[in-house]
Amino acid sequence: MVANMIRLLLVTGFYLVCATLPTAADQKTAEVRLNTLIAAKHRTPKYAARDKYRHPLETLVFLGVRPDMKVVEIWPGGGWYTEILAPFLKGSGKYYAAHRNRDTKDARILKFIQRYDAKLAARPDLYSEVTVTEMSRTKTSIAPQGSADMVLTFRNVHNWMKFGFETPIFEAMFTALKPGGILGVVEHRANPDEFPDPQALSGYVHEEQVIEMAEAAGFIFVEKSEINANPADTRDHPKGVWTLPPSLRLKDQDREKYLAIGESDRMTLKFKKPKS
Repeated sequence: MVANMIRLLLVTGFYLVCATLPTAADQKTAEVRLNTLIAAKHRTPKYAARDKYRHPLETLVFLGVRPDMKVVEIWPGGGWYTEILAPFLKGSGKYYAAHRNRDTKDARILKFIQRYDAKLAARPDLYSEVTVTEMSRTKTSIAPQGSADMVLTFRNVHNWMKFGFETPIFEAMFTALKPGGILGVVEHRANPDEFPDPQALSGYVHEEQVIEMAEAAGFIFVEKSEINANPADTRDHPKGVWTLPPSLRLKDQDREKYLAIGESDRMTLKFKKPKS
């Protein structure tokens, strides 16, 4: 009888685990849904024009996002990924936009936040379930502790390094994630042959630096992808990464040259919060 009970518990546990794992059909459904949203008319035209550089479908599929997840995006900017993730998660998941500090005295940042708020308010059909939080050196409650399935950050690490607060942000991302949760990082990738800049003033960061930051916060490195690589980027431009599109910081100087290079060479890294 005891043996039968053990077998029953093992079988029951097996089916419970299987029931929580995404199937190939689930993943395919998510991919089709993402593809539909990426091609949708609600997206800002200048954002959609950058898909060839940012590869949103491939990036999100690699990181494993699903519509039933609780996802936090750090510093969503003007909402490039918000336009895809918020409607994707609406109804069965949750999207947290951890934006900049609303108490800032920086007029440029305040204007940025106001534009983002207006964007959400203008399309309640897409964004009514978005929860906007704050992420700064001192404000780190980006989502309820241990609640998120995934935290994403796109091309932000160099900004944190410039002002020396990358450590509390990586710790905040770790805290927000549930055990087993995923951290996805996309960042401008520095030339590995050059000496690492602790402030990343060129906008480029070494892969090893990002991995070290994440591991210091408690993350486990899982894998990386070359989805967002650009071999044409020499990473030695006069105005750093902002020499390239979309910034084109040199205005019309060598414009065609930098347009031909395209956007920066980028790392795409996947980390996991340990389950125990």
